[in-house]
Amino acid sequence: MKQDEQLFAELIYIFHTAAMQALGKLKNPINGKFNKNLEQVKHSIDMLNMLKEKTTNNLSPELYRMLESFITEIKLNYVEEVNKN
Repeated sequence: MKQDEQLFAELIYIFHTAAMQALGKLKNPINGKFNKNLEQVKHSIDMLNMLKEKTTNNLSPELYRMLESFITEIKLNYVEEVNKN
């Protein structure tokens, strides 16, 4: 993987991790607690969708699949959490 592809993968991983923390699926590394913030999750989904839109036809198939997978995973978890409330 080229350096710019690695950097892009790291960027989308940051949004994925933030969303999973906001879903209460991962512990917040700052306070060691599981927190939920569905508004933050929605923001992460919006950011990842924007990145997908802006990088259409500029990503390797591998990065595109990774981005699609992250968006789908977060959306499914988001819907699950919204339906709990």
